[in-house]
Amino acid sequence: MPATALEPISLSPRVVVFDYGEVISRPPGDADRTALLRRAGVPVEAPAEAAFWAAYWRHRAALDQGTSSIARYWADVAVEIGADWSPVDVHELWAIDHRSWLSVDPGTLGVLHALHEGGTRLALLSNAGEDFSGWLRSGSFAPLFERVFVSGELNLVKPDAAIYEHVMAALGIEPDRFVFIDNKAENVEGAIAVGGEGHVFVDAASLESWLRSLAP
Repeated sequence: MPATALEPISLSPRVVVFDYGEVISRPPGDADRTALLRRAGVPVEAPAEAAFWAAYWRHRAALDQGTSSIARYWADVAVEIGADWSPVDVHELWAIDHRSWLSVDPGTLGVLHALHEGGTRLALLSNAGEDFSGWLRSGSFAPLFERVFVSGELNLVKPDAAIYEHVMAALGIEPDRFVFIDNKAENVEGAIAVGGEGHVFVDAASLESWLRSLAP
């Protein structure tokens, strides 16, 4: 059933900056997670499954900061869980993992379009490896954003103050015009710490309500 367009949201002169993962995108589903575990040769049961996901997230920061390559990332995960993956295995693990982050949330996209229709400036700031830059800059939603900032290209990650300061400088705005949306409280707190406003994303409906409360 076609989605109903929302009424425009006009927040000018503020600029609303969105996170990508689990805000614009949906989180990987059970089928995605199971496919990755099976290709990795990890039993889909505790404690092996828990050990895999712990390693998966523990080494992610270096990948997102651009200080680790895709190959190095998977090698680090392999060492931690005692796996022995060939280069071809790694290519497939990367592809399964990458695809799992490409589903989008129609509710959030509706809010983005409402902001865009209201003339609100939009940007995207994602903690992600450089391999996501093409999708984030060239996907169907990309024209909604004035700028796209990918942590792996900047060698900076949220919630470090430096990444928010870089974004504000690039957008030519002062902190009182910076509005940031992220699903992680620590990342929103980082934006607030530099003088911006922020909202911890839970769902599109509460996000829309909060944004409309900011409208003059």
